[in-house]
Amino acid sequence: MNEENLPMLIHISETSSTNTYMHELLEREKVPEGSCVWADFQTAGRGQIGNVWESEAGKNLTFSIVIYPNFLPANRQFLISELSAYSVKELLDKYTSDITVKWPNDVYWKDRKICGMLIENDLSGQNLYASVSGIGINLNQKEFFGGAPNPVSLWQILGHEVDRETCMQEFLDIFYANYILILEGRENELHDKYMQSLYRKEGFYWYEDANGRFEAALQGIEPTGHLLLALKDGTVRRYEFKEVKYILPG
Repeated sequence: MNEENLPMLIHISETSSTNTYMHELLEREKVPEGSCVWADFQTAGRGQIGNVWESEAGKNLTFSIVIYPNFLPANRQFLISELSAYSVKELLDKYTSDITVKWPNDVYWKDRKICGMLIENDLSGQNLYASVSGIGINLNQKEFFGGAPNPVSLWQILGHEVDRETCMQEFLDIFYANYILILEGRENELHDKYMQSLYRKEGFYWYEDANGRFEAALQGIEPTGHLLLALKDGTVRRYEFKEVKYILPG
């Protein structure tokens, strides 16, 4: 690999959203695969379905990373969620225990959310072309004032700050290693790791869909990303993202 193809790490003080910044960069120039932009502050950080991501300036990790998985058919794009979410879990496992992935790609410490992400995939014909994973990890924020019901930071867990630049580089090393599994056709290994890391992977818990609340256990996740929940009578329900809600304690 020549130097021109090496991933870029772009550190900026402020932007509206790192995903927006990355997409604008992609429109202007050829960006090497694996390149990442991270910002000290996002003025309009975006979450799923128009949600806003709260992050205090200079305290957390907010970044976007681009890959070009053009060998993947569009119906396998959930692999990018597995790659991104499991890589964050692997990073946080270096610092604390009780880290899990809440389907599809939130990362939790116990019953509290420590990381959220917005993954935006561009298609070329029937395959993916470019995938931008926008990720926000709560590292050193001491208090949260937004409307999120259950945020937590690594500082609140550990009682001390961690170095953001170190965490950024550790994440990239982990992400690249996990992406190689996909490139080598070993996506089943990544999927198995993702499944083992899932929040509420065993036992019955309360959920809610359009018809009301119900108790169910995790049955599996399809390659398309659909969640399978088994009721106590053996009935299995299948859900797309946002069709079912986890009922959290408290």
